[in-house]
Amino acid sequence: MSEVRDNPAMSRFEMAEGGAVAFVAYRRDGNRMVLTHTEVPEAMAGQGTGSKLVRGVLDHLRSDDIGIVPRCDFVAGYIERHPEYRDLLVGPG
Repeated sequence: MSEVRDNPAMSRFEMAEGGAVAFVAYRRDGNRMVLTHTEVPEAMAGQGTGSKLVRGVLDHLRSDDIGIVPRCDFVAGYIERHPEYRDLLVGPG
């Protein structure tokens, strides 16, 4: 599985494998990132790709000291199940 990388030109974090790309779309708002949508192509589904992607995004944002606003249900659910990432949550964006 590929590493998560930021693609600022498309406003999304990506993970690619075998020609397919899973992504978390975002909107930058100062020193916080509003995570708006997660998409995992069918070719990558059922392998934990979404969770690996979100974990990679959250780890990346933590290392850059950027707070998050989860507008995506998948990201919000991941944080609910992994409370070690709750410290990244900031006010509405």
